[in-house]
Amino acid sequence: MNKQVILTGLRANNDLHIGHVFGAMLPIIDVAKKRAGEYQVNMFIPDLHSFTTPIDHSKLQEQIMHNLKIFVACGLPLNNPDVHIYRQSYIPAHSELTVLLNNFTGMGEMERMTQFKDKSRKLKMENSNIYNSVMHGEYDTPEFSVRSNNARDQIRNRISVGLFDYPVLMASDILLYGAEYVPVGDDQSQHLEITRDLGQRINTKFLQDIFRLPKPVKDQHAFFGKDRGLRIMDLVDPTKKMSKSDENGKGVIFLGDSPELVSKKVMSATTDSIGVINYDKENQPGITNLLDLLALITQQDLKAIIDEYKGQTQYGQLKKTVAEAVRLFITDFQTKLASVDEQAIIDKLEVSEELMNKQANKTLQKVQKAIGLR
Repeated sequence: MNKQVILTGLRANNDLHIGHVFGAMLPIIDVAKKRAGEYQVNMFIPDLHSFTTPIDHSKLQEQIMHNLKIFVACGLPLNNPDVHIYRQSYIPAHSELTVLLNNFTGMGEMERMTQFKDKSRKLKMENSNIYNSVMHGEYDTPEFSVRSNNARDQIRNRISVGLFDYPVLMASDILLYGAEYVPVGDDQSQHLEITRDLGQRINTKFLQDIFRLPKPVKDQHAFFGKDRGLRIMDLVDPTKKMSKSDENGKGVIFLGDSPELVSKKVMSATTDSIGVINYDKENQPGITNLLDLLALITQQDLKAIIDEYKGQTQYGQLKKTVAEAVRLFITDFQTKLASVDEQAIIDKLEVSEELMNKQANKTLQKVQKAIGLR
C-alpha cells in the first residue's frame, strides 16, 4: 500500500440518487482519471452494512450488481490497474477487525453518534405506530404481544446492535486499506472522526504505526471540493439534504426515475415569495439549491451561474433550464447504464477481491500481533 488510497462505498440496498453520484462517485472517478497512477482507488459495496436496516434479502445480490454497474456508468475506468471494486463480505478481515476494534471502543462513543440517534429514533417512531395500533385493536401482529408488559421494550429491541456498531465496521472498512481520502457528507463526518480516534488509539496503546489514518474532515473537503455535491438539498424541503429516506420521494431525483418524472420534480421544486433570484442559502434555500444543481449537472462554474441569474425575476424559466439539464443527465446516464458489460464487472471483481484480501490481511495481521493473538 505505497500509494495513497481513496475509498468510497455505496450500500447495495440503497435507492441511489444524484446526491450519491456527485457526492461520492464522481469526485473519486475524476481523481482516478486525472491523476492516474498517483492513487489507489477503492470503490466497494458495503454489503454487510445492508443488514442494519430492513431489506429484501432475496434481492440483495441483484442490487449489488446494479450498484456496481452504476459505478461503471458514472465513468469508473475498470481497465485502470489502480482502480478496484469489491464486495465487503468477500474480505473476511472486515468482520474480524470490527470484532477486535469493538474492544477498544466505548459505549458512550457509539451512543453519541448522531446518525445512530436519528435512525433509531425513526425506527422507534415507526414501531410505536404499530404498537399503538395493536393496543387499540386496529390490527394484530405476531411481532408484538399485547399481553406483554414489556411491549415497549420489544420496540427498543428491534433496533439492532449492527446499527449501533455501524461506525466501527465503517472504521474497519477504512483502516484496513490505510485509506486517507474518503468523501463524506455531513451526516458521516462523525464516523470519519471516530475512525481516526480508533486508529490513533491502537497506534498509541501498542506504540506502533499499525494504521494509516484518514485525513481530517476539513482536509477531505479540500481534497474533493466541498462544492462537488456533498450536500444536494431536497427539492421539496431545501433546508434538508436530499435523501433516499424521503417519505414520498418528491424531493429526490433518483437515478431510476424517468426523464419525464425528474423534469416534473424540478418544476415542482419549492422556491419562495421574494420574487428575485439570489444565491442566499438562509433566506432563499430553494432558489440556491436550483442554482447549485444547475452548476453540478452542467459542470459549469457556480459563480458564473450565479452572475447569470442574479437579479432575474423569472423563477419559472430557471426551473425549466434546470429541469432540462437534469432530464438530459438522467437520459444519458440511463443509456450508459444499460450498456454496461456485466461480465467485465465480474472479471474485475475476481482480480480486485484477491488483491484486497491480501492488503486487508496484511493490516489485520499487524493488529493480531500487536494485541497478542499471533
